[in-house]
Amino acid sequence: MAQDTTEVVGELTEQIGEGGGMPQLDFANYPNQIFWLAVSLVIIYFILSRVVLPRVSSVLAERQGTITNDIATADELKQKAVEAEEAYLKALADARAEAGRIVAEAKLEIQAELDVAIAKADAEIAAKAAESEVAIGEIRKGALKAVETVARSTATEIIKAVMPGAGDAKAVTAAVKSQLKGA
Repeated sequence: MAQDTTEVVGELTEQIGEGGGMPQLDFANYPNQIFWLAVSLVIIYFILSRVVLPRVSSVLAERQGTITNDIATADELKQKAVEAEEAYLKALADARAEAGRIVAEAKLEIQAELDVAIAKADAEIAAKAAESEVAIGEIRKGALKAVETVARSTATEIIKAVMPGAGDAKAVTAAVKSQLKGA
């Protein structure tokens, strides 16, 4: 086996030495290689220009159409959002105005009820004050009668103590009444 390998290596070395080498670098093969290179480039050009580039162009055109449609849709949605915001702000302003009107009406109603309640309370207070004046007047009359009675009995007792046997009840009563009227 060692001989077989050595023989093969020897034959290859002879072929390389005779001008074998790589066929791509052999100047004798250049015209044939240039011909096949040109044919390959023409075939690749026709495949690209007739098949691949139209497909790429259609995909790019479709993408551009989609992008344009998406931008138009986004603009429409943005406009709708602006309109919705304006409607919201208007509704909010209307609601605030309505709330202010309701508060003003409520204040007026409460003030009217308060005025009625105050008038009613004033009338009740005035009636109670009148009743109290009447009661005070009765108490004064009762007090005056009590003072007169106490004064009469005191005067009678004093007169009896100072002057036994002298003292007329009518004279004492007249004297006490005259003193009370003068006081």
